[in-house]
Amino acid sequence: MPNNLVTDISAPFAVSVGDPAGIGPEIIGKAWDKRNADNLHCFFAVGDAASFAAHWKGPTAIISTPNQAQDYFQNALPILHIGDSGPTTPGIPTISGADIAFRSLKSATGLARSSAAGAIITAPVSKKQLYDVGFTHPGQTEFITEECKIAHKHAIMMLAGPSLRVVPITTHIALNDVAKTLTQDRIKNCIIATANELKYSFGIENPTIAMAGLNPHAGENGEMGDEEIKLLIPAIEQLETAGMHIIGPLSADTMFHAEARTAYDAALCCYHDQALIPLKTLYFHDAVNVTLGLPIIRTSPDHGTAFNIAGQNIARADSMIAAIKMAEKIALQRTNFEKNAHDS
Repeated sequence: MPNNLVTDISAPFAVSVGDPAGIGPEIIGKAWDKRNADNLHCFFAVGDAASFAAHWKGPTAIISTPNQAQDYFQNALPILHIGDSGPTTPGIPTISGADIAFRSLKSATGLARSSAAGAIITAPVSKKQLYDVGFTHPGQTEFITEECKIAHKHAIMMLAGPSLRVVPITTHIALNDVAKTLTQDRIKNCIIATANELKYSFGIENPTIAMAGLNPHAGENGEMGDEEIKLLIPAIEQLETAGMHIIGPLSADTMFHAEARTAYDAALCCYHDQALIPLKTLYFHDAVNVTLGLPIIRTSPDHGTAFNIAGQNIARADSMIAAIKMAEKIALQRTNFEKNAHDS
């Protein structure tokens, strides 16, 4: 688990607005609408307060510090206003909107790092627009990781739903590059990071990790590829010797049905779609992206800006609500873990 951990369950959560022309403001507003029905932890948005009116007609309250959020949360969505993005037209991104998205992300991350916010939940951004305002990272995860001064190899992406957690060992790379990107060290690092977070952030004392094979039928003893023999099995055996509980490599086409999912706490997959296809098939509307290995809590909805439906009042807030609830669950578990460790 990371050093210099920051956990304060009493602090409100910061929600970066994402691109103001996307569905971020709408799903944040709709999440606030369900604050009582879903018993949501107090949160505030970080961005341009005026941009919300183009997406959502609910009440807002501008705050100047995070600790004011609790004073307004029951009657209005608290917004930490960081600047003017200009006129917002849903579905049409602008440079000034991208600048607000970037500043919102940076500000929310800083608030979480300083414990002024108990967690950060990031609404979706458009990388294309961000690159035009000087953003140089592959995505929000990499930016947050660097701001937290954590080596990139230690920040792992987990996608989670009610009965399935998946961790892709490689993420946004071409399928042709997956086999040559996998290494024993990378595999072991992902397994260790996942097991540590399952203990620390999810309260699973002795987690079981399932490892998906890269090839069909997990290579069929080398008949359909030898990456399992050369990479996966040696990595698994080394960690099992150290006391970890890992099953696999398993054939990916048989490890995600309901009965199979009861045998493990998280599935490690070799590439992006191997992990996300089963997760999104089961939980398309309420999957959550969780970044493992950070000193702060970061979650996000598992979808993009959806410019094509922005401003039409049809965006579903399920994933945003699930991300807020997941952040609270992790915060509570971390707090309990730290208290028990201190008492012992």
